[in-house]
Amino acid sequence: MPAQENELIDLLEQLRALTANSNALDAKISAASVGWHIDHSLLVINQIVNALKQSDPNTYTTKFNFKRWLVFNLNKLPRGKAKAPKHVIPRNEFELSVTMEQMDRAIQHILDLDQLNRDHYFQHPFFGTLNLKRTRKMLSLHTKHHLKIIHDILSN
Repeated sequence: MPAQENELIDLLEQLRALTANSNALDAKISAASVGWHIDHSLLVINQIVNALKQSDPNTYTTKFNFKRWLVFNLNKLPRGKAKAPKHVIPRNEFELSVTMEQMDRAIQHILDLDQLNRDHYFQHPFFGTLNLKRTRKMLSLHTKHHLKIIHDILSN
């Protein structure tokens, strides 16, 4: 298993450990609860890996994207600069059993990445076309971003 997949599994386990704090909220940090951040992170992983699986690696093309280059080199997503697309915004209140199903699905999806061609891809709204390697990096950055927000909520 590649190191980034191990890292993603570790990040998912960190999210799992934080589900007990799902109702925590600090409006000075985020308008959303810890549970929302967990559910959003899982939705992103599950939907992006599904998109990767459905892509045709023979049609992969890429071009330079300054936003991607900047974020990937800074190794950090800026806070409050982007709004999540509607399809990755949790629609319901946090429900532990549903979140755990999504968690298990996300872990399986991360493990499934080993079966994909390096040119499987998905179209990111800000970073452009991301192949498998760049997608792994983006998923890691995104999950770390939300874990930091969660830790900031819980530390106040």
